[in-house]
Amino acid sequence: MPEQETRSVLEFKPSAIHGLGAFAAAPIRAGTLVIEYAGERVSKAESTRRCETGNTSIFELDEDWDVDGNAGWNPARFLNHSCAPNCDAELIEGHIWIVARRDIAPGEELTFNYGYDWEDYRQHVCHCGAAACVGYIVAEEFFESFRARKPIGLPTS
Repeated sequence: MPEQETRSVLEFKPSAIHGLGAFAAAPIRAGTLVIEYAGERVSKAESTRRCETGNTSIFELDEDWDVDGNAGWNPARFLNHSCAPNCDAELIEGHIWIVARRDIAPGEELTFNYGYDWEDYRQHVCHCGAAACVGYIVAEEFFESFRARKPIGLPTS
């Protein structure tokens, strides 16, 4: 199991990617459990209903349940997506943790890949600014298809 950071290492401030972001206030070592993505546990049916009303803070927990992180007491909802993330979201003992993928320097924004399917990808334009950005917020498994411009309807210019 990765090491859990016991002191506060994050500060939340405006992000060049989108809205607020989480930034390292101190060095964070690779493998550190940085923050739990917490929220209300909801059924898949309720999750679908909430997504249809525009809630973008839903996180898949397992095949039966999701976590709705759209709560004031869940600062992890401010972590932004990146096509070159420095963190991963991991399910550990029934909890979703944001884990440092590599060492992170003070002042660096913490990001993870949201892992969206490519269904409705055009609604999820990416603004991460990474050199390897694929232009849309999609799971890494789809990156090569997007780079090759293979998804149906993906613009070729």
